[in-house]
Amino acid sequence: MSPDSVHTPPAPDPRRWVILAVVCLATLVVLLDNTVLNVAIPSLTEDLGAGTADIQWMINAYALVQSGLLLTAGSLSDRYGRKRALLIGLALFGAGSAAAALAQSSGQLIAARAGMGIGGALLMTTTLAVVVQVFHGPEVPKAIGIWGAVSSLGFAGGPLLGGVLLAHFWWGSIFLINVPVALVGLVAVARLLPESKDPSGRRPDVPGAVLSTVGMVGLVYAIISGPVHGWGSGPVLLAGAVGLAALAGFVGWEARTPTPMLDLGFFRDRRFNGAVAGGVLVAFGMAGSLFLLTQYLQLVLGYQPLEAGLRMSPLALVIVLLNLSGVGARLLPRIGFAGAVASGMGLLAGGLALVAALGSGHGYPGLLAGLLLMGCGIAIANPAMAAAVMGAIPPERAGAGAGVQGTVTEFGGGLGVAVLGAVLGSRFAAGLPGGVPASAAKSLPEALAAAPDDTARAAVHDAFAHGLSSSQLIGAAAVLLGGLVSAALLHRADRPAGTPSGSDAPEPVPAAH
Repeated sequence: MSPDSVHTPPAPDPRRWVILAVVCLATLVVLLDNTVLNVAIPSLTEDLGAGTADIQWMINAYALVQSGLLLTAGSLSDRYGRKRALLIGLALFGAGSAAAALAQSSGQLIAARAGMGIGGALLMTTTLAVVVQVFHGPEVPKAIGIWGAVSSLGFAGGPLLGGVLLAHFWWGSIFLINVPVALVGLVAVARLLPESKDPSGRRPDVPGAVLSTVGMVGLVYAIISGPVHGWGSGPVLLAGAVGLAALAGFVGWEARTPTPMLDLGFFRDRRFNGAVAGGVLVAFGMAGSLFLLTQYLQLVLGYQPLEAGLRMSPLALVIVLLNLSGVGARLLPRIGFAGAVASGMGLLAGGLALVAALGSGHGYPGLLAGLLLMGCGIAIANPAMAAAVMGAIPPERAGAGAGVQGTVTEFGGGLGVAVLGAVLGSRFAAGLPGGVPASAAKSLPEALAAAPDDTARAAVHDAFAHGLSSSQLIGAAAVLLGGLVSAALLHRADRPAGTPSGSDAPEPVPAAH
């Protein structure tokens, strides 16, 4: 093979932008369901008699199943074909959405959400893998930026969509709307998307799939259940121990098997590690803050679901506008991966801190300032981290890389909801006024119902607001620390060999696959 043939880039697919639109549609519907349920919490509490633990499981069952299966789904899509994985994922997601819309009890809804998580895992791993398969050269950062804008829109736009639907329909409409979208996606994928898979024909890594699924489910279950049952309780400790043991077994198995599901050599790449570390903390701050803020807008400030969704929409709009305008793609060659992640996560941490400092005392204007700053930070950091992860992995293993990226997002999001929710709950319980029993600290509506007079009810609102501020400050500190660690790893990876650490030489940005 001549040198020229080695370096000749493949011809671009003439339908690549249409294909991007199709995979973005699939990504959008999956990520909307991470947050769309938040604004329906009051309705679910009333209609299904759901308690705080039920609500947490309605939200987290989806993330728990999805995060447990992402690595397996990515590996299977590489092995058997990404188009096939997308079709199966859309079918499962649509069926699960229909079951959720028709649920008559908390248990049925939790089970349907878990089923949706299976389809969501297949969709999340294949959409990003398809993007890096059909785009090449300088178009890759732009395509990932658009994919990231749609991802962020889905994540942050859930409260708005949920608010619009709940203003006119019953709570099941937030799931039923997924069904026609899944059907459109099935037709579009079947007609437009080319099949792609790993040409090496690797054998399925069944032990690795089982160990990774058990490990992630156990660990995420412990994180979700810790605030509910207590971190020292038997179920939480058992789930955490099983999860950690399974993940340790997974690492040992992947290091020995000739056909690993996840090549552990990826973790020797500082760029890969830096992007993974940053991704966990961005998802931590974003998911945790949205979980808390949608409740604050409705339960403390008294907004209806649609009003709350509209007031959360500036976050999504800033992310979409900045990504679609190519701000992140233009900044990346100038400041490198490290600069983009550091500046983006610094802005995100600043936004969370603003929410903590201004939200309680200044109402919505204080929250708005923080949301705008958070949106700017996410728009800059997220595309850079996705490009860094995928750029460190061979194109034929794109599904595995997307599985890692998705696992990072889901794990960080679940951790954010659990940790920041636990901080809010403990601070809320500690701040309740006399006359309100400790058993009423399970939720704000219960505490308000137990308050003997208007003065006590005002004190209950203040306790919830102070708990929110404490939670957002912890989120801001975690995001800032993660940004510094991630940027340091990315800076060392991007610095040319032999360049002193104090050199002012610009960081090169490696070409994406």
